[in-house]
Formats: sequence, C-alpha cells, structure tokens
Amino acid sequence: MKRIRIGVLGAARIAPAALVKPARLIPEVQVAAIAARDAARADAFARRQGIPRVHPDYAALIADPELHAVYIPLPNGLHAHWTIRALEAGKHVLCEKPMAANESEAQEIADVAARAGLIAMEAFHYRYHPLASRMREILDDGELGEIRRITTSMCFPLPLLGDIRYRYDLAGGALMDGGCYAVHLMRLLAGDNASDPIEVSDAHALTIRRDRRVDRAMSARLRLPGGAAGTVHASMLSRRVLDMHAHVVGTRGEMRVLNYLMPHLPHRFTVHTGKLKRREHLGEAARTPTYRLQLQAFADAIRLGSPTLTPAVDAVPTLRVMDAIYRAAGLPLRGEAAPATR
Repeated sequence: MKRIRIGVLGAARIAPAALVKPARLIPEVQVAAIAARDAARADAFARRQGIPRVHPDYAALIADPELHAVYIPLPNGLHAHWTIRALEAGKHVLCEKPMAANESEAQEIADVAARAGLIAMEAFHYRYHPLASRMREILDDGELGEIRRITTSMCFPLPLLGDIRYRYDLAGGALMDGGCYAVHLMRLLAGDNASDPIEVSDAHALTIRRDRRVDRAMSARLRLPGGAAGTVHASMLSRRVLDMHAHVVGTRGEMRVLNYLMPHLPHRFTVHTGKLKRREHLGEAARTPTYRLQLQAFADAIRLGSPTLTPAVDAVPTLRVMDAIYRAAGLPLRGEAAPATR
C-alpha cells in the first residue's frame, strides 16, 4: 500500500488539526472523504479542507471500497459503535480519545480488532512525542529512586454548559473529555500492569446543576503499583482554570512536567535530585507537532506493520480506571442507561 486513503466521520472542530493538516505533510496519507450528520456542513468542510469526496452518511463512508481507514472524532458516546462498524467493514481506525464510553465497550473494540486483524488506534497524541518516552525512561533508570507519589492533571475552562461535552448521553464529563489524558499518563508513569493494577481509593466530583450525572470537575486518589500514592485532577469548570502537569516524587528526587499534552509548544521539564536541578531539552525532534507524529505512527502501522503505542487493547485498562473513579465518586458509568438527575 503506497498511499493510505482515510475517511472522516463527522465535521468536528478537531479534525483539521488532528488529521487534515498533518496529512498534508505525510506523503503516504490522503484524507479522501468525509461524512457528517448535516450534509451542508460536510460539503462546507470538504471545500475548506480540500477533501475530494463527501458521503451522504456515516454508513456510506465506511462502506467505501476505496478507503483504507477511518478517523473518528465523534462525541465520546459514539466512538465504540462506529469504531466497531468500521472494523467490521474492513477499515483500520484512528479514534479520538477515549476510544469508548466504558471498559466493556473498550474490550469489545479490542476483541473485534484482534479478530479482524486490523489497526484500531486510540488518539492519545501526546504519547507519540519524545517527551512521553523520556519521562518513562527517567523512571525506568531509577534516577528518582523508589516512587512515592504521582500527580497528573488536565484542567481547562469550558464554561459553555450547552457544549456536547456536558451531555451524559454522549458520554460527557470532565474525566471523560480531558481527564482521560491524566489517567492515561498516570498509567504510563505508574507502570500499570495486569498483575499489579491501579486501584481507586476515593474520588470526588463537582457536577453540573442541569444533570447531576455529569462531572464538571473530578479528583481521585489512587493506589499505584508498588504502593505509591496517585492523584488525578480533571476539570472543565472549576477553580483550576488551566492545569496540565505531571509531578513524580521519589526517594531520591522529583520530576515535574508542564504541558505534557502538546510539548511541541512551550513546555517545562525539570528533574531535581539532591542538590542538582536540571531542565531537560529534547532537541529539534521535540518541535514536531504531536498530531503529525501520531498520524505517521498510524500510517506506519498500516503500511509496515509497526506496533502502535496506543492500540485498542491499551484502552481497556484506561477505561477500567475511569469506571472505578466514577463509581467511587457515586456517579453512573458513561454508556449506561442511568436516569437523569437534577
């Protein structure tokens, strides 16, 4: 396969940055088609972004025999359904995070992808930047000693309560939307594994008035592999206006990272051991945008059989932790038919 033709499900705001623009810089990728619920919106999006073909609906797009893969930037609650539909139609899938609304859905996706022998990749784009690997490398080297505490956060302002990210029926909430990054990074830094998984001690949510099932902010305390303590913060509307950081404390030192999400933009990465404190610089490679690195990895997985860092099977333990946080906070899982509360 010399060139991968990708179709887009939904004229989402994230699609140009996450797919269309990076594809222009990767010769082996072409964004070839789009479909949206609103045909006029799909036509307008295609004209603006130079996408040659518009399909009348999602089903028609995933049935297109000329497409090799599908990018899914739909609301969270629709991810599992359309990812599975696309896989069953023989398409590789790059799905926005979180890949599913709960652990059960994530497991179903992983099972379908395995049976089909296709790539289903979760779009945690930060994971493809050298910064993520370097953080893990420092922990693996033992420079910080025995890890005692890890904190991760993803807090940003979204005061528009009418936004779809506040809709329970679409698997909305602060933990689902931005907090999944904090949980995913916690798993990376903690070395989460099946034999010694992350456990949730307790959690506290601030909810929106119109629907008490939906969290506008969430904080959770975790028990990490090896006995360390973990804390996850997520919010779309709280006093934590903007907070995207990771902090690891060990017996010999600590590591702090500001803006782990898009480190090709300004970020700060410091390591403090004993009396020595250094700021790490990752060089020219760190300037490549995370979305471009992610799309290149997706293309390499399809064309060359290269492994991905965020396969469907990796979404299962992430959603397992998120489900446990919702339970600890006294909120229903996303994707469940829980009655509305006001």
